[in-house]
Amino acid sequence: MTTAHHPIAIIGAGLGGLTLARVLHTRGIQATVFDLEAGRHVRTQGGMLDIHQDSGQAALHAAGLYEPFRELVHPGGEALRLLDHNAVVALQEDDDGTGDRPEVDRGQLRDLLLDSLPEGTVRWGAKVTGARPLGEGRHEVAFAGGGTITTGLLVGADGAWSRIRPLLSPARPAYTGISFVELDLLDAAVRHPGSADLIGGGSFFALDGRRAVLAHHETDGSLHVYLARRADEDWLDGIDFTDTAAAKTALLAEFAGWDERFHTLIADADGALVPRRIHALPVGHRWDPVPGVTLLGDAAHLMSPFAGEGANLAMLDGAELGQAVAGHPGDTGAALAAYEKALFPRGEASAAESAASLEMLFGPDPVTRLAAQFTAYR
Repeated sequence: MTTAHHPIAIIGAGLGGLTLARVLHTRGIQATVFDLEAGRHVRTQGGMLDIHQDSGQAALHAAGLYEPFRELVHPGGEALRLLDHNAVVALQEDDDGTGDRPEVDRGQLRDLLLDSLPEGTVRWGAKVTGARPLGEGRHEVAFAGGGTITTGLLVGADGAWSRIRPLLSPARPAYTGISFVELDLLDAAVRHPGSADLIGGGSFFALDGRRAVLAHHETDGSLHVYLARRADEDWLDGIDFTDTAAAKTALLAEFAGWDERFHTLIADADGALVPRRIHALPVGHRWDPVPGVTLLGDAAHLMSPFAGEGANLAMLDGAELGQAVAGHPGDTGAALAAYEKALFPRGEASAAESAASLEMLFGPDPVTRLAAQFTAYR
């Protein structure tokens, strides 16, 4: 059987991998992206993202997609509400259009990147089972079903449980002590007007130091809600999420003592509830240079979502790696050295910020502390 060779193979069609492919394409460099999903619409892509000026927006400029990105911005999405568990408002800010972190729908942003690539750049249904070095910077990648490819530059953009990371580092994500349950309320203005009024038009936080309700008003009119709790790693195992009614009852008990409006968010949720444990790589995760392979995004610096950096950093990683490859034609080693020199301190600083944000949200007097941080930032 002939094994196809791809000069640059990117594993993972998330925002980071697609940004890398786009930046390379605009500079006349071909890359192939391999993704385990069967197609682009198989899985929903999550909720809203705030795109930061010095990372996500910088990446979109490098990719030549900043102007079409602006067309996706959700008007009013930078509004903010911060409440305590009694639903007392501690901070409320409207979106006056002057903010520097515009909100977009993650799925729409991914579609923008996908549509900017030549047909056939992304190979769907390509689940990586492992990779091995062949010498002189070349690697072989194996896929479920028995297929293999070889490549001269292998990029792991395949997220928290990366199949490429073991080529560089033995590190594995560890549980942070926080678990989420995601839920949605559809067509909120019509079907859930009280909850729509509670959440507001943008981002929403309600905290008591051990539990949290985090939410966004989505561009499709739905409310996407995260119930968060400091908990042992096995806490979610005690809830039967195959029985939605029973799961709601268990979660309502967890939020006993909170205002009834928060109970309504849980009781009125549409569809299944989705449990998630939050994991992170060690702050300062890095590796010694390995010829022909590197990582970006969560594969390189997985962190908790509380500083809002993950997607932004993945896109910046992709853009900077693409620029480094284009800037060192024929010298992959020099390109990776330049990229990783900036990657490591950037990832360490953001991971430390994310860990500090987690401790603030789930520590003493979180509402006062978060209100002070928001006020200082704004």
